[in-house]
Amino acid sequence: MTNFVSTHWGTYETSKNNQNNIKINKWSKDPNPSDFGLGFLDAATSDLRINQPHIRKEWLKDRHNKKNLRGLDEFVPVSWEEAIDLTASELQNVKKEFGNSSIYAGSYGWASAGRFHHAKSQLNRFFNLFGGFSSSFQSYSYAAAQTLLPHIVGHDLYSFLDEHNTWNTLEKECDLILMFGGMPLKNSQVSAGGVGKHTTEKELRKCVNAGTKFINISPNASDAAKFLNAKQISIIPNTDTALMLSLAYILITSNNYDQKFIEEYTNGFNEFKSYVLGEKNNKPCTPEWASSITSIPVETIKWLAKEISAKKTMVSISWSLQRASAGEQPLWMGITLASMLGHIGTEGGGIGFGYSSVNSTGDVFKKIPWKSLPQGNNKIRDFIPVARITDMLEKPNELFQYDGRKLKYPNIKLIYWAGGNPFHHHQDLNRLVKAWQKPKTIIVNEIWWNAQARHADIIFPANTALERNDIMLNPRDPTIIANKKTISSVGESKSDYEIFSSLANKLGFENLFTENKSELDWLKYLWNESIKVSEEMNIKLPEFNKFWDEGFFEIPIEKTKKIMFKNFRDNPVKNPLNTPSGKIEITSNIIKNYNLKDCKGHPTWIEPYEWLGNKDNFPLHLISNQPEYRLHGQLDNADYSLKNKIKDREPVLINSADAKERNIENNDIVLIFNKRGRVFAGARLSDEVSKGVLVLSTGAWFDPNYEINADLHGNPNVLTKDIGTSLLSQGPTSHTCLVEIRKAEKNEIKKVTIFSKPHIQKKA
Repeated sequence: MTNFVSTHWGTYETSKNNQNNIKINKWSKDPNPSDFGLGFLDAATSDLRINQPHIRKEWLKDRHNKKNLRGLDEFVPVSWEEAIDLTASELQNVKKEFGNSSIYAGSYGWASAGRFHHAKSQLNRFFNLFGGFSSSFQSYSYAAAQTLLPHIVGHDLYSFLDEHNTWNTLEKECDLILMFGGMPLKNSQVSAGGVGKHTTEKELRKCVNAGTKFINISPNASDAAKFLNAKQISIIPNTDTALMLSLAYILITSNNYDQKFIEEYTNGFNEFKSYVLGEKNNKPCTPEWASSITSIPVETIKWLAKEISAKKTMVSISWSLQRASAGEQPLWMGITLASMLGHIGTEGGGIGFGYSSVNSTGDVFKKIPWKSLPQGNNKIRDFIPVARITDMLEKPNELFQYDGRKLKYPNIKLIYWAGGNPFHHHQDLNRLVKAWQKPKTIIVNEIWWNAQARHADIIFPANTALERNDIMLNPRDPTIIANKKTISSVGESKSDYEIFSSLANKLGFENLFTENKSELDWLKYLWNESIKVSEEMNIKLPEFNKFWDEGFFEIPIEKTKKIMFKNFRDNPVKNPLNTPSGKIEITSNIIKNYNLKDCKGHPTWIEPYEWLGNKDNFPLHLISNQPEYRLHGQLDNADYSLKNKIKDREPVLINSADAKERNIENNDIVLIFNKRGRVFAGARLSDEVSKGVLVLSTGAWFDPNYEINADLHGNPNVLTKDIGTSLLSQGPTSHTCLVEIRKAEKNEIKKVTIFSKPHIQKKA
């Protein structure tokens, strides 16, 4: 019998042969399945699995004796009973002495595609019953956009994404897709909540076949698939806003923008126009001005302005652009440019944010608000923007600004992390490591001996999706999957639900946490509640047993289309946006009145804190894009990712001219460095990346050697700066990073250690 395992990178068939050996195969119904999930089983059963609870040696000896040994210490295996007792005791002690606000329940990352075994849901439910916790808000993927969009278009990010023009409208009506940051197909292989069928490549090919043209504005030509036949315009990283401002200048001075749309549907254009023309600061945003910033020739800029104004154009902004210094600006300016072109609210034109960033953007499928595990209410109001973890640990009780408010960092004494890995997604990891020493106790539910586990005090071994029953109910995917347990739990590992149930039992609220439901009971509950939701949307789901036996259910997709802001365009008076003016806020008086130095009242060129236009000892710009061979850091220990390493290191793309200047050859081990850290990687020469730019994908498991102060494996976040996009949104700025690179000397190259177990000693 065929079963399924569902993940954020796709759905796979699992089967047993005559020898009872389990195999993972691509799902036959997926038109473009992801290869890297095929190594899931090997990773799940590898020697790197944490097979029982462990306690850090010095913490076990004396939890009050701070020696700053997290990341250096040995581990002692203990029984589940002892680990639960110690954890429950520590939770009670911290709560009693410091209050619930001193507990940071971190669960950030793509932990599980299942609706029930979703780590953040489990963690939130547990700690809400325990009295609450300090939390985080936003996503590392698009934090700046999450804060900006409600001010500009009156939508939260998720409803904005749901409104996107569907691919069938682009295929039918779009002449040109202007891609800032490209549309990398590798990014579309994943989707939060799980993927049934990968559709992005098919839809893009339809656009190509229908005659849609593509222009790729990026320092990395591979951000656009070859079959798009995109015109490549290389740009200095972090300067997209300057280019767009100069396009606006040309449109204004040639009187070639849609004045009727601007007058009827936008607010504050005249103030923006005055800035573009340089009427206040005597710095007009001319093509010459932009060329000096972006390195794009003046004639190319002028040609581009003619192209986008002559054609029905979709202005597409990659999520990656806002993960940079002043990251709010390219999205805001993209919306402004699309407004000037006048195609917002029409088929085939307007603004896009994240086409190909995930699988679901542009699909015709209408979002369904499926039921999830009830999480209760958090009594603690303290929170941080998600990318401000290190600041929080470094600056307890200090004030910070966020979206026009002054807030206070909580004083964190205990961190409990389940799902995700801050040693993957956070910036300036050397700084994080130091701040990570400050809490009294750090507890994690973790699968593998990765950096997060090695920097914790108490480690509970967690299951993979192969070891649990679950349901993939992605609100943005029409395929529902019955994820059936494929293998027995590895070692003594347990699901997050089992771990938190045991803790709740020890703390006296197990009945409240479990409601006396088993795993299967909860799945039936979620399914039956979702049946009620589906009925309201005229969708008929089968009974649970029928669905479970068949393994999947496909929701019929209506042959409809969505057009972003169509109702608003049809009648802006009856259908105003949820902004102060009811229109698109090209100038936001709310943001203007915040009086922020790094985010003005309208789109503005704000020089990045470090960039190729102001380089000193570090002459190369490092881009840390999403990897092709895994999801972020997930499955970096699987064969598909490992076989694409260079001498066990993560590959870094370097332009051949930059390599020649430094006597670097293909497959050399290189050292990338700046004032924040040092990283070893493997050189891969490529002329698809611009001169002056390196590309080192995120997600290589952090493998620090503290003796030589270097990451041995190729984690770019050792080099990235940990500072907010602006005081408005405080998002991450991983794509603003200058470095230097050189060939590594033989005597300084150390063996990669992250794929070997840490030192584990017997309990004394």
